[in-house]
Amino acid sequence: MAQLGYKVEILARARRIVVKVGSAVLSDSDGLNAEVIDALAAQVDSAIDAGREVVLVTSGAVAAGRARLGKLRGTTIAARQAAAAAGQIELMGAWAKSFAARGRTVAQILLTHEDFAERRRRNNARQTFATLLAVGVIPIVNENDTVSVDEIRLGDNDMLSSMVATLVGAQLLVILTDVAGVLSGDPRKRPDARLIPLIADVEAPMRGLVAESAGPLGLGGMATKLKAARQAVRSGIAVAITAGRGPSGLADTLAPDREAGTLVLPTPKRLRSRKHWIAFALRPAGTLILDQGASEALRNSGRSLLATGIREVSGEFSGGDCVSLVDAEGVELGRGIVNYPAADVLKVKGRRSHEIPRLLGYKVADEIIHRDNLVLLRN
Repeated sequence: MAQLGYKVEILARARRIVVKVGSAVLSDSDGLNAEVIDALAAQVDSAIDAGREVVLVTSGAVAAGRARLGKLRGTTIAARQAAAAAGQIELMGAWAKSFAARGRTVAQILLTHEDFAERRRRNNARQTFATLLAVGVIPIVNENDTVSVDEIRLGDNDMLSSMVATLVGAQLLVILTDVAGVLSGDPRKRPDARLIPLIADVEAPMRGLVAESAGPLGLGGMATKLKAARQAVRSGIAVAITAGRGPSGLADTLAPDREAGTLVLPTPKRLRSRKHWIAFALRPAGTLILDQGASEALRNSGRSLLATGIREVSGEFSGGDCVSLVDAEGVELGRGIVNYPAADVLKVKGRRSHEIPRLLGYKVADEIIHRDNLVLLRN
């Protein structure tokens, strides 16, 4: 019953929620499951009637497209793009039909990683969401899989839902999946795996407890959902991971008197918007490997990164790009925006700040990365 005490407080302030529905929930071997979509639409409708604003992040376009294009075979990027192009129409049509039966209007928003990374596009997207929600329209979001090659190969809608939740200022992210929640072991290997109802520290080691890979219809396993949760909770957003099929999975999650799935609590200290953007919206253009002293200074003292603490440099980046910061053990400890290009960081690595003008012929700053532009990936 430990979950219920936290749920009351979280739900009391959760006026705006993001609901993510995975392919394994919406689809089967024959394509989209209309009964599941209709049941979820009914639960979203009830949540809105109760005074909440809902943004829906939906998978299922590729699965729907594969069912529609019977001759389509293979798992190449081009095949997935073709399936997504055909299936997106059917997916949105199914959602629009179910919500229209309840007097609700929906709007389609297709996003790519660049829509979050580029500030102008990010602000435009935020304004679009705000306008739709203000007039009672349900935004339905998916990745723009027909053009987003990297997103299809590396991304998934779990991470998209976390980024959307941060973008729109949600208080709760609900990830609906095909299992009861986070389990104490991979259920495909451990039949005795039990549900973990509450995770107070999402940074705690979870390796070996969850499935790393998804089923045949999805891109992300439970490990990916926990990664998305880790990203969201650092913005102060609570995350619920629960079963999506059935008549009341979402409704139970939003009921303060019912335990449902796994509730992941927000971190006590939330990242500021800019640092969250650096950590999760930007893609590193290179890597800096740090010595032990620099790693400890960043972890324990909140210092800026100086050239003297850099051991190795990789990648082709420019000043103003995001880079990954890795310790001597190969663990990524943070990310930051560099003041100097890769070629110049190579020249000054391991040297003192006062040597920079002599080595480069100019100096932008004493720091390679100022602490205001640096964020640790672990609390």
